[in-house]
Amino acid sequence: MNDVYDRLVGLLTRGFGIEPDEVSTETTFNELEMDSLALVELGLAAQDEFGVKIEDDDIRSSDSIGQAAEAIAAKAVSIG
Repeated sequence: MNDVYDRLVGLLTRGFGIEPDEVSTETTFNELEMDSLALVELGLAAQDEFGVKIEDDDIRSSDSIGQAAEAIAAKAVSIG
C-alpha cells in the first residue's frame, strides 16, 4: 500500500494544493476540507494514475487517505 499511498498523496499535492506535511494515513478528506466535487475530481485523477475504475462511493469524505489508498490497492490487485 505504501506506493499507492505515496502516489495518492502526490495527486493531492499536485492537483489540490495540499502540502504533504498536512496529511497522514489517518487524515480524512473532511479534515482536508475536500467537498464532493473535489472527491469526484480526485477519483478521476486516481483512475488515470492507477488504471482502475473508481466509483463515487470508493472515496468518501469520511474516509482517511489510508483507507482510500487501501481501496485503490485492492482494486489494482484484482485487475493485476
